[in-house]
Amino acid sequence: MYTKTKLNLGIGILVSMIILLVLLSVVNLQILTAMEPDNPAATPALQRALVMISVVGIACIFVGILLFLRLPVSINRPMRELTNGILEIANHNYEKRLSFSTNKEFIQVSQSFNRMAERLAEYRASTLADILSGKKYIEAIVNSITEPIIGLSNEMDILFINDEALSILNLKRDNLIRKSASELALKNDLMRRLIRELVTPNEKNTPLKIYADNKESFFQAKYIPIRMVETGETESQNIGHVILLKNITEFKELDSAKTTFISTISHELKTPISAILMCQQLLEDKRVGTLNNEQEELLQNIKDNSERLLGITSELLNMTQVEAGKLQLMPKITKPIELINYAIGANRVQADKFGCQIEVEYPEKIEKLYVDSEKIAWVLTNLLSNAIRYSTENGRVIIGARQDGNIVEMFVQDFGKGIDPRYHQSIFDRYFRVPGTKIQGSGLGLSISKDFVEAHNGTLTVESELNKGSKFVIRFDIR
Repeated sequence: MYTKTKLNLGIGILVSMIILLVLLSVVNLQILTAMEPDNPAATPALQRALVMISVVGIACIFVGILLFLRLPVSINRPMRELTNGILEIANHNYEKRLSFSTNKEFIQVSQSFNRMAERLAEYRASTLADILSGKKYIEAIVNSITEPIIGLSNEMDILFINDEALSILNLKRDNLIRKSASELALKNDLMRRLIRELVTPNEKNTPLKIYADNKESFFQAKYIPIRMVETGETESQNIGHVILLKNITEFKELDSAKTTFISTISHELKTPISAILMCQQLLEDKRVGTLNNEQEELLQNIKDNSERLLGITSELLNMTQVEAGKLQLMPKITKPIELINYAIGANRVQADKFGCQIEVEYPEKIEKLYVDSEKIAWVLTNLLSNAIRYSTENGRVIIGARQDGNIVEMFVQDFGKGIDPRYHQSIFDRYFRVPGTKIQGSGLGLSISKDFVEAHNGTLTVESELNKGSKFVIRFDIR
């Protein structure tokens, strides 16, 4: 580009000089001819004029050649140096400086360029220092967190990891940052499980059992997305994830101690309760003696409360069995109607007491279930008992089953006061009771029912509106 510019400039100057020379020659000839065309003395003058014009022309040509050689160079060299300087700055070489002390036209340009380079160098030095300082600060914060924490990019590269995480993963920090977690997972079982949970989350969110620091520990994994608004964008985008492992060993131990305690107390309570019920049956025997009305009323009160205590202890035993992971299922092929009839028989006395009418809805054809009939019958019995208690006096309750494709449903529906939608999830929590409920209960029945159903890979849900009753539905996939 510079050679072409130089050539064009030189040719332009040379052509201009030649044209000027020709024009001067033509003009002088015309002037001399016009003044005295027939005068013999005009010839020497004409010759002298031609000589002068030739000399001037040669001088012009010499000057043109000189300009051809010097002028493009004087312009081309600083332009080339300026371009090279700009390229150096573009390549982050902020130490580049220009010097045009012999070219006054470019002195101001070089001074401005040098000031710009100095400011860029200062900015780069200060920015780099800030970045390094911020990086160390963030690393210090991450390492000060007492819980294991791991940062991953969307490509599953490790962005940061603290010492606690390195300890439980049994890894060393050397060259770990920006390394693929997927590759590490090939040789590390815990990392493999963490990544699997990140890709395909487990709804149950089971705690991780890890053997670290010569003891057995339990951790609850929490996955937090990293979101950032890119420059020029308005909406945040997901750029990675943070895996936070919370140590719940202490809580797990306390929960285990609580479960053991409740299990022990429940077993111990069943013996005296059974003795009370036996004494109650002996007192009812007419051979012992007749009772007056007041005594019979007291005896009935003893019976009701004893049965209630026995029911609570049974629920507590079931709960501890589920919590301890000792729930053993003994499935067998069962007809849904058999489970329904069992629940109706178990609640017949209670239904008669409240004057509640039990209706059965059952199709002609329905697939059999492969379930633990004792556990599912217990669930239906509990749901039907609740429906009777929460129904209005002389009301009605519907219990039944139906099939939709590969899904078999069993349901219990009442037409009582209903459940506020705010509590549809909470009612399955242990010990929870809907605010304002006057009917007594342990708050464990629905929780245990849900555990029993989910142990069969089924679901237990509620459909309810205030003043329109409630409907509890059990669903099993029979595929």
